[in-house]
Amino acid sequence: MAVQTATTLRLATAGSVDDGKSTLIGRLLYDAKSVLADQLEQVAEASKRRNGDGEIDLSLLTDGLRAEREQGITIDVAYRYFATAKRRFILADCPGHVQYTRNMLTGASTADLAIVLVDARNGVVEQTRRHAFIASLLGIRHVVLAVNKMDLVEFSEERFDEISRDFCEFARGLDGVREVTYIPIDAKHGDNVVHGSERMPWYGGVPLLEHLETVEVHGEHDDGRLRFPVQWVIRDPETGAREYAGQVAGGTIKPGDDVVVLPAGVRTTIADVRTADGSLEEAEAPLSITVTLTEDVDVARGDVLCGAADAPEPVRELEGDVCWMSDTPLRPRGKYALKLGTQSVRVIVDELVDVLDVHTLDRHAAPTELGANDIGRVRLRVSRPIVADAYEAIRGTGAFILIDEGTNDTVAAGMVTR
Repeated sequence: MAVQTATTLRLATAGSVDDGKSTLIGRLLYDAKSVLADQLEQVAEASKRRNGDGEIDLSLLTDGLRAEREQGITIDVAYRYFATAKRRFILADCPGHVQYTRNMLTGASTADLAIVLVDARNGVVEQTRRHAFIASLLGIRHVVLAVNKMDLVEFSEERFDEISRDFCEFARGLDGVREVTYIPIDAKHGDNVVHGSERMPWYGGVPLLEHLETVEVHGEHDDGRLRFPVQWVIRDPETGAREYAGQVAGGTIKPGDDVVVLPAGVRTTIADVRTADGSLEEAEAPLSITVTLTEDVDVARGDVLCGAADAPEPVRELEGDVCWMSDTPLRPRGKYALKLGTQSVRVIVDELVDVLDVHTLDRHAAPTELGANDIGRVRLRVSRPIVADAYEAIRGTGAFILIDEGTNDTVAAGMVTR
């Protein structure tokens, strides 16, 4: 049988502090009936302690850390999973402060769509542009500009149009963004979140949830080339036959496919593709599967099965954008461990190409170092050949992390650019 992966939308929310990101997510979950009764009771109790009245503060559904609840801000990335009859959702509520840029970048790194909130009173501000730029950097093709707190500007169509024009002018320079959708909302009271708004009859679009249910994002970070990183080698104790387990990172894989095992370059053929439910006619990204091969070839964790017709050349050097996460700066000639998919190698930083000014969004050439939350482009030299693709083409073989081997701390998240 053939397996079609279920329709799942990964989305991230971002925006300035107090724009209402957590309230929007809480409203989305609440109105979509995705909140359990015991969760709602806990939120009601916490709301009473915070506000002293009987009104439920829906932001508390996502602001899970005590520090966040005490300060009324989002510090960490809070993930929520919910579903409607049309689609499943994996939602990341990303922090707004500039000092948590690394949290926003990692939280949105797997997103298909970004919801960027603005306060209708303040309009497009520095953080709005920064988060939209990071979304573009991450290759997020779809952005929703949610103009929140419309009740505080008397649901003014003119104010909504003014903000939309300002963002549209800025978004023209975002190469990675293909579509921007503008929606006026009032997250606190639910206008245009799950249901339409009688208080904004001039808005001719659909509510936010309906847009999320219908936006088409399938295959946008998969250019069709087969990539199957081997995560685990399983040996049958009776026959000695070997199976190879992992997640399809790109393209489709099926019995009879001619593949190349990289970086060794050995050619073979797929004999069987299966999950726990049995054999499949084919599997596509991002399904987790096991495969068997027609020949008994040497395959180990970290190897990548690629289509024989379009297999890449393993590389010893690569260039990428990294978000630095450590308080100890990154400097040229620094040595780290690199993990890209299931591949692990040692690397040396050959060159810091440039650094992004997260305030002006300009790139400055030849920095001396990257500090915590800095985003910069680096050239890396790896200890042995690896399989890597541009992040915008195949995320599964284009995203990497750098690890300090002395402390085993993850010090950077990166995206291959070349």
